[in-house]
Amino acid sequence: MKKDFRPFIIDVEASGFGSSSYPIEIGLALEKESRYCSLIIPVPDWTHWDKNAEGTHHLSREELMLHGKPALEVAKQLNAILQQATVFSDGWEVDKAWITRLFASTGIRRLFSVSPLERILSQAQMNIWHETKNQIIQTLNLTRHRASSDAFIIQETYMQTRARTR
Repeated sequence: MKKDFRPFIIDVEASGFGSSSYPIEIGLALEKESRYCSLIIPVPDWTHWDKNAEGTHHLSREELMLHGKPALEVAKQLNAILQQATVFSDGWEVDKAWITRLFASTGIRRLFSVSPLERILSQAQMNIWHETKNQIIQTLNLTRHRASSDAFIIQETYMQTRARTR
């Protein structure tokens, strides 16, 4: 892996958990200091809403309707930004399902790949991951559980654990 490799990270916040849930916010951490984030207006057949998830994300369905973008617009923006890139997720099992649901609802093909973050982590990085991540959260004082902040924290944790284990 190249010395200056900075993985693109994706994080998805959702209406809840389980097969009825859907993406409500997608965040990306890209090149250094470059991020993308969008709330998503639920499509008509996305009706599941978990009040516990709302409490975690501090986002109501009404806020999505007011400040979100249509699912088609978000899917097109993700394709335009990521093109043929591979983006990594620390919650791949659920994030990939929610991304798949987003694209399926729009009828357009996803151009980028979504891969588990573990594919690029060494055992040494995994050994210090949680400690490093907690330090980053404290240093950056990012307390909101939101997609772009979470993606940035994950990316910075990757970078710092890699630097510490070289």
